[in-house]
Amino acid sequence: MMTPNRNMQLQPNSWQINVRVTTMDAELDFAILPSTTGKQLFDQIVKTIGLREIWYFGLQYQDSKGFSTWLKLTKRVTAQDVKKNNPLLIKFRAKFYPEDVAEELIQEATQRLFFLQVKEGILNDDIYCPSETAVLLASYTVQTKYGDFNKEYHVPGYLNRDKLLPQRVQEQHKLSKDQWEERIRVLHEQHRGMLRENAMIEYLKISQDLEMYGVNYFSIKNKKGSELWLGIDALGLNIYGRADRLTPKIGFPWSEIRNISFNDKKFTIKPIDKKSPDFVFYAPRLRINKRILALCMGNHDLYMRRRKPDTIEVQQMKAQAKEEKNKRQKERALLENEKKKRQNAERETEKIARETMELMERLRQIEEQTKKAQEELEEQTKRALELERERKIAQEAAERLEKDRRMAEAALLHHSESQMKNQENLAVMVEVDLERMKEVPKGKILGVQIPEPHQTENDHDENDESSAEASAELTSAATCRDRSEEERTTETEKNERLQKRLLALGSELASARDETKKTQNDLIHAENVKAGRDKYKTLRQIRQGNTKQRIDEFESM
Repeated sequence: MMTPNRNMQLQPNSWQINVRVTTMDAELDFAILPSTTGKQLFDQIVKTIGLREIWYFGLQYQDSKGFSTWLKLTKRVTAQDVKKNNPLLIKFRAKFYPEDVAEELIQEATQRLFFLQVKEGILNDDIYCPSETAVLLASYTVQTKYGDFNKEYHVPGYLNRDKLLPQRVQEQHKLSKDQWEERIRVLHEQHRGMLRENAMIEYLKISQDLEMYGVNYFSIKNKKGSELWLGIDALGLNIYGRADRLTPKIGFPWSEIRNISFNDKKFTIKPIDKKSPDFVFYAPRLRINKRILALCMGNHDLYMRRRKPDTIEVQQMKAQAKEEKNKRQKERALLENEKKKRQNAERETEKIARETMELMERLRQIEEQTKKAQEELEEQTKRALELERERKIAQEAAERLEKDRRMAEAALLHHSESQMKNQENLAVMVEVDLERMKEVPKGKILGVQIPEPHQTENDHDENDESSAEASAELTSAATCRDRSEEERTTETEKNERLQKRLLALGSELASARDETKKTQNDLIHAENVKAGRDKYKTLRQIRQGNTKQRIDEFESM
């Protein structure tokens, strides 16, 4: 992209004139002389921006009456009705459009300028675009600006500052900014791997099938005074009804025209078919006829040029562009290869790091298990020692009890023996006493009391986001009958995947559409879709019959 506000000259002297030229992506400041012609200024601009496909472009300005017009390259800039601003304001714009952008646009700089200009026309609604197509085109714009979708960088809200959809489309649907972004994001993600320059071409391939793409409209009248639209584009002249600029009623290819001229407000087109009458219409102002003549000549010239072998210059440009494209593809392939290697290395590093972490975690678990086992072993050892000590205590207690038992038994035996001895003694004594009682007085009794043993119990407890006339002879038309444009089909019809995308988008948006906010163009487009019409089917239809029949039809409108 070129740097805005770039000064192309030193500060001008008092006899120089400041000119500010705006391209689609930059502002360029020039200092020109009063004698500088439009072509000299044009040549300086294309040299500055490095543009070689100059035949599509022109210099546009606003005249003193506020009308937008094209600078004549053969005349001095200051001699034309350029609005006297300081600096003079000039726009560098595409004046003529290719028939097939993918085949004709060679330089990336040319592709970019067309992409930006067509995008501006769609967003401003100067080129009608249905809602689902507008969303798809927006996704290509995002791919062109941001490259491949990356969820780390393209977080919700990454499209907030971008104007991506016509205001009409947004107003017709009950969707929030986030909901629009989500639909565009899904499509953006599907464009992964697409080069930015290829995204621009895809955008233009779809856009060139829109009915208003590349058409210059002029208000005219036929001999009856019926108000109509004349549409001039790369393929020829078309006539539209006043209420419908999408669907032309009559069409004339450039190959049918041999002479164009005007006299004041009257414009005359002479067909190659001499049996046909002249095609005559009237413009509201002389200056309109001048613009019509210039556009007819330029478009006719390019139409014929496309149907001839490429010039040496174009062949060289195509060869150079092919070489540069191959070089970019090789560089991209190399970068992709390096990227894959880096990603593989990163994945391998991540894998090693992950495995290392897993091993460290496993080691930690083993250490914990070992520590726990050691603690359990220590606890068991401690418990075993305690049990051994308890066993010894119990054994000692048992031994003491056994000793006490033996001592008790001995004592009991001794006591028994003693008691038996006592009893024997007592018996002897009793016997003696009885003998004596016989001799002792009655009433005296000796009593003996034996005390009973006393027993005790022990209890145990247990716990557990300027002229009036001009003409141009188009003699080369007689040698060319090529009307291959009538065999064309839309990009959507050729591409099944594109069809599915647009059908899915259409279904999604239909549920959120406010039918009360449809414009006239929306209604016309819907009717065309319902009837199975598109740009090229309509073109074939409006060119049916011979030239005379179509001119007669024009006169009867």
